[in-house]
Amino acid sequence: MKKLISKGKFERMNKVSNDQHMIDALALDQRGSLVKSMKTASEKYGKLFSMTMVYDFKEIVSEILSPLSSAVLLDDQMGFKGIQAKAKDTGLIMSYEKTGYDADTPGRLPSLIPDQSAQIMVEKGADALKVLVYYNPNDPDEVNDVKKAFAQRYGTEGVAAETPTFFEIVTYDDRYDSKSLEFAKIKPELVLKSMKEFTQDKYHIDVLKMEIPFNPTFVEGWGDGDEFAYTEAQAKAYLKQLSDEATRPFIFLSAGVPTPVFQRELKLAGEAGAKFNGVLSGRATWLEGVDIYIRDGKDGLTDWLKRKGTRNVTELTQILSENATPWYEAYGGLDNIEVVDISNLQ
Repeated sequence: MKKLISKGKFERMNKVSNDQHMIDALALDQRGSLVKSMKTASEKYGKLFSMTMVYDFKEIVSEILSPLSSAVLLDDQMGFKGIQAKAKDTGLIMSYEKTGYDADTPGRLPSLIPDQSAQIMVEKGADALKVLVYYNPNDPDEVNDVKKAFAQRYGTEGVAAETPTFFEIVTYDDRYDSKSLEFAKIKPELVLKSMKEFTQDKYHIDVLKMEIPFNPTFVEGWGDGDEFAYTEAQAKAYLKQLSDEATRPFIFLSAGVPTPVFQRELKLAGEAGAKFNGVLSGRATWLEGVDIYIRDGKDGLTDWLKRKGTRNVTELTQILSENATPWYEAYGGLDNIEVVDISNLQ
C-alpha cells in the first residue's frame, strides 16, 4: 500500500533535506540551556550578561553555518535574528513548544507557545515544525495519556497546515539523574519503547527526533571510567532495534555530547545497519563557541565558526552521506509514495 503525502508536506520535506535527501540540520533553538551557558561564561570572564548576547549569538551562528546545513531549527522568541540571518536556500524548522517544563507539576508536561500556531509559523516562513516532549513510557497513564493526546493534536495540526512535524523525545526517569549509571542501564528500553509508541500512524508525526539509545559514557571502551552499562556490540544492537521499530523517518539529536563522540555514535549506527535519515545537531556543533563569544566577542566567534564550526558541520555531512539513508526510504522509496494535492479541498 502506497504512503500518501500531501503536496505541501512533500515539498517541505525536500526543502529541509539536502541533495542526498537526508536531513542535515542545525539545531539552534536552545533557550533556557543557552542562557544558562552564557551566564556561566559571563561570570567566568567577568562580563555583564544581557539577552542581546543570546540574540546576536544565534544570528552569527545561523549566518555562518546555515549555508552548510539542509535546515536550521530556530525559535521565534530568542532566535528571531537568527531566522533573518539564515541562508535563503536553507530550510527553516521552527520550535513550537515553550522551553523547559514546570518543575512543580509532576510528569514534565509539554506546552505550546501560546501566540503560535502551525499556520502562523508557516506564514513566518517555517518549512517544518518541531516540539520536544519529555517522555517516560513507564510513567502512570494519567501523565502519558496527556502527552499522547498532545502529540495527536500537534500531528493533526501539521496535516491541516501541510507542514512536516518533527517530534523530539527526551527520555527520563525521576528516580535517577540522567547522567547516572542507573539511568544508563534503563535508557535503551525507554528510547525503544518511545519509538514504538510515537511511530504509530495515529500521531501523524513526520520525523521522529530520537536520542541515541544508550549513554556513550558507559559503553565499554568508550569512556575513561571503569563502570559500564553495555558493550559496544550491545550498543550497536540497540541502534538496529531502534531502526527496526521505526515506520517513518527518524533522525538523531546530539544531546550535547562532544563532537567526536556524536560522530562515533553515528558511525556505529551506520555499521549496525540502522536506517536513520539524518541529524539535528546542536550543541555538538557550536557549544565551544559560547565561551569564545563571551571572551573574544563577535569577531572571535566568527573566526571560530569559520574554522572549527564549519569543520564540525562538514564532517557531519560526510558521515551522513556514508551512513544515513534518504528520508523517503522509511516508506519503501520514492516509488512507494503518492503525492496528493489537497489544497483544493481546504
